[in-house]
Amino acid sequence: MTGMTKGEREDLLRLVRQREKVLKSAAKQRSAELLADFENQMGSEFSFTDDATWEQAFRQLEIKKAQTTITKRCRELGIPDRFAPNVDFFWSRRGYDNQVNARKAELRRMAATRIQAIEQKAVTDIEMNCLKAQEQIALSGLTSEVAHSFIAALPSIESLMPALSYSEIAGEADPPVVEQLVSKRSM
Repeated sequence: MTGMTKGEREDLLRLVRQREKVLKSAAKQRSAELLADFENQMGSEFSFTDDATWEQAFRQLEIKKAQTTITKRCRELGIPDRFAPNVDFFWSRRGYDNQVNARKAELRRMAATRIQAIEQKAVTDIEMNCLKAQEQIALSGLTSEVAHSFIAALPSIESLMPALSYSEIAGEADPPVVEQLVSKRSM
C-alpha cells in the first residue's frame, strides 16, 4: 500500500469508518432477525396431519380399543360409568418447552443472551477489521523508522489479556474471578 497520496488515505479512512458504522447497524438488525426467528420457532404449532409419518403413527393408536377394555373391566368391578377411569390420547401442537410460560421465559432469556453475545462478537470483529484497515492506510503514509517502531510496539489484546491457566481457573492461585468481584463489591 505504498505510494498513496494524502487525499487517497483520507478518503479511504472515511470509507472504512463509514463501513464500520454500517456494519454495526447491520449487526443490530441481524440480532433483531435472530430473535424474531427464535420467537417464530417457539410459537410454531404442528398438527399431526402436517406430516405423513406423524399422521400414520397417530392413527395407529388403539385408544378406542383400550377404552372399551377399561369400560368392560369397570363394569365387572361395579364402577359406575361416571366414576370410571378412562384413557385418552391427544396430539399436542407444541412441545413442553413452548407450552410452559416459565420455560418460555427462560428460553427467551437464553436466546437473548446468546444473540447479544453473537452481536457483540460481530461488533468486535467489525471494529478489529476496520482498525486493521485504518492501520494499513496510516502505515502507508508513514516514512520514518521511528513511526514504524512506535506502531510495532503497541500491545496486542493477547498481551493485555493473557489466557487463563488451569490453576487460575481451579482457584489454586488467586481466588476465582467471581469471588474477586464479589469481595470487591462488599468493600
